[in-house]
Amino acid sequence: QLQLVESGGGLVQPGGSLRLSCAASAFTMDYYAISWFRQAPGKEREGVSCISSSGVSRNYADSVKGRFTISRDNAKKTVYLQMNSLKPEDTAVYYCAAERVPYYSTICPRAGYNYWGQGTQVTVSS
Repeated sequence: QLQLVESGGGLVQPGGSLRLSCAASAFTMDYYAISWFRQAPGKEREGVSCISSSGVSRNYADSVKGRFTISRDNAKKTVYLQMNSLKPEDTAVYYCAAERVPYYSTICPRAGYNYWGQGTQVTVSS
């Protein structure tokens, strides 16, 4: 059973930065695409970014393009979300999710993730 643990959330002022980490328990990460989702109070969960198992494909929601960067270090079994120029509307609980895909693929699923972390709170406020 793959387990995911997020970290790096916190309180930051508008315009600030945070880096979220998603650490996985899998023997190898080469078979998993990883996505970040977020859910703000009273709102539906939305996809933020996805990175394929190969790291070649990286997708972003329009609301975060140019501000957020997703990356992965398969040797460390960790995926990162660098968040810059944060806005109050970025406030949410951020979750990482994993889905098994072909080895070293470019697939980035939009839905159907079977493995989820517990979430980390990001609050952007002055």
